[in-house]
Amino acid sequence: MARLTIAEALREGLREEMARDERVFCMGEDIGIRGGWGGAFTVTLGLEKDFRDRIIDTPMSEAGFFGASLGAAMMGLRPVVDVQYADFLYCAMDQVVNQIAKMRYMSGGKVTVPLVMRAPVGATGRGAQHGQNPEALLFSVPGIKIVVPATAYDAKGLLKAAIRDDNPVLMFEHKLLYGSKGARAESGSVDASSEIPSEDYVVPLGKGIVRREGQDVTIIGTLLMMHRALAAAEQLASEGISAEVIDPRSLVPFDWELVKASVMKTGRAVVVEEGPRQGGWSAEIAATLGESLSDYLTAPVLRVASPDIPVPFSPPMENFYRPNAERIAAAARKAVGSA
Repeated sequence: MARLTIAEALREGLREEMARDERVFCMGEDIGIRGGWGGAFTVTLGLEKDFRDRIIDTPMSEAGFFGASLGAAMMGLRPVVDVQYADFLYCAMDQVVNQIAKMRYMSGGKVTVPLVMRAPVGATGRGAQHGQNPEALLFSVPGIKIVVPATAYDAKGLLKAAIRDDNPVLMFEHKLLYGSKGARAESGSVDASSEIPSEDYVVPLGKGIVRREGQDVTIIGTLLMMHRALAAAEQLASEGISAEVIDPRSLVPFDWELVKASVMKTGRAVVVEEGPRQGGWSAEIAATLGESLSDYLTAPVLRVASPDIPVPFSPPMENFYRPNAERIAAAARKAVGSA
């Protein structure tokens, strides 16, 4: 066992999968520069020393290298594409939405697309064009699996499972959870490190986990919001409110069995996401719970999300914009009727 940060765990996962399967390779901007950072957040640091021909630096053309990765996947390779910021996915949306997501379906299953796309998300002092959470936009696109690791253990296990999957998988990673060091350390980082076993393991796609057990209200959150949900649960416990915190780990497929079992037990639910409230993935979760568990819910399903504005650049405004433990706790109190 070794305690690793998310950045270190992802790097170890890539190294192991590239050693295990020669079809696996990585491509993206600045991921293999000698003496560089190993991408924007150090995930590929040093991998070029052992896999020089399989750590491919690309031009600043997301549409170009996403298209190249699709072609490689269709021809039997297993690319892992690093997009420096999730915001840059918009530059490649035709490739991602119209090609990568649809090719297996349009070919009647004759063509597989074993392609992993890694994308950092979250407001971290970089402003409106480098701090978005585009999970909801891709959540609505059939044909792409979406994973959202909140711990180093899950980051490595989900990455390895994604690489071995024959479908396109989009992995969103929060910039404040990487645990990168030195020049790439992030102000306001949260410790998401884990004890990582030495033996091979995967975390199955579509399997959530209960991070904290409770009886009064279920709080569902991913990435940074899962950690803030845990902090909110601590606050609530001091007030006599028992909150159960669920980390879905995957948005597509979603672990409805786990979430519904929890809500059937507590009778109340709060769904938390960092992206804007309007059209968020939390709305789909809330709607489905409302439709399927009306006999169990004792209060409306509540959502906590960011305002429907671009991410602010000002640090005080950014902190106001993004949900915090206090807002999550307030929603839980309202759900249990103690606000």
